[in-house]
Amino acid sequence: MAKNIQAIRGMHDVLPEQSARWQFVEQHIRDVLSAYGYQEIRLPIVEKTELFKRSIGEVTDIVEKEMYTFDDRNGESLTLRPEGTAGCVRACLEHGLLHNQTHRLWYFGQMFRYERPQKGRYRQFVQLGVETYGMADADIDAELILLSHRLWQRLGISDTLELQLNSLGTTAERVVYRELLVEYFTANVEQLDEDSQRRLLSNPLRILDTKNPDMQVLVEAAPKLMDSLGADSLAHFQQLTETLTALDISYKLNTRLVRGLDYYSKTVFEWVTTELGAQGTVCAGGRYDGLIEQLGGKPNHAVGFAMGMERILALLENRQDLANIQTVDAYMILVGDAAQKAGVVLAEKLRDSVPGFRLQMHCGSGSFKSQFKKADKSGAQYALILAEDEVVNETIGVKFLRTDDEQRTVSIAQLIELLDS
Repeated sequence: MAKNIQAIRGMHDVLPEQSARWQFVEQHIRDVLSAYGYQEIRLPIVEKTELFKRSIGEVTDIVEKEMYTFDDRNGESLTLRPEGTAGCVRACLEHGLLHNQTHRLWYFGQMFRYERPQKGRYRQFVQLGVETYGMADADIDAELILLSHRLWQRLGISDTLELQLNSLGTTAERVVYRELLVEYFTANVEQLDEDSQRRLLSNPLRILDTKNPDMQVLVEAAPKLMDSLGADSLAHFQQLTETLTALDISYKLNTRLVRGLDYYSKTVFEWVTTELGAQGTVCAGGRYDGLIEQLGGKPNHAVGFAMGMERILALLENRQDLANIQTVDAYMILVGDAAQKAGVVLAEKLRDSVPGFRLQMHCGSGSFKSQFKKADKSGAQYALILAEDEVVNETIGVKFLRTDDEQRTVSIAQLIELLDS
């Protein structure tokens, strides 16, 4: 017997009993984004490798260690997307969406990074990305935070998340700060771990984000980027915080928040939780005004965020009201040959007559008892029972599966009225 083929490590199936929760979250995401006037854009999963090298930065962990990169049959280097922002900018430039225009866009789908799989960190994972273009002021930065906060409220997880904010200033301001940081860490190089020593000359800001407990005192005493910001960057950050305060959105200033990608500037933010262990960042983003020019476009303004679906689903694991999300309204039980023939016609009539009605009809043979068990297992509110007597009399039996209402036999017209009420 041939050996069963298993899924690739770190790439998981979403089984039917799990997919209902995914759909629950996805629907709330669509509803909230629609309420703010955002439009969906659908992007390729595979892009040219050069796109990510130019956008993310060749000396980042993602490009150096984590990308799934391969040569196609023409010898061109291609990469499974490790994140969505670069592809979204590429698409907007390619289709002329950024010239004297503003856009509010979102996308949803799989991303890929080769790293050690653990809960909340997988090699194939699903992200929602939200990107905005052409708006310079901090009001759009605030809108993205307000949008995400509204989603947490809709999902019932707002009390588990904390908003952390920082400003990275402009590229010129970071150059000055980078020199201060290199000078400081060089003077204390013996206290740096191997990973931080490697980053010292390539990406010293990432040292601030170290999780090594032995380096926390050293990092806490490092120069603060906020002290190197100019008047414009400080005013931008003040506009953001004043808006959040006015709307009672609490936040924590985290001067060590730098994000892992090179293209961020000014606002950066993360929604974090203590309920998922080491993988505590659920949503992260910020402003990336320089990326569009970096990828060949004219200077423009951009700000966005990405959130990990698997981590949101993990926060919802203990929600009892989501344990058995109803996916079927009724299950039709068919007893006898005449019922099987009439049932197909009746099922279509019910779907036509009651918009949005979710009906699962039994297919194949089976005793009444076995069909009833399947009806109960489906999670349906009703079992609709059609046997030969009901076919002759043009009636149907209705068994209430989730309440104490007595079983009744009704006409088809009465059934439609019941289901549509």
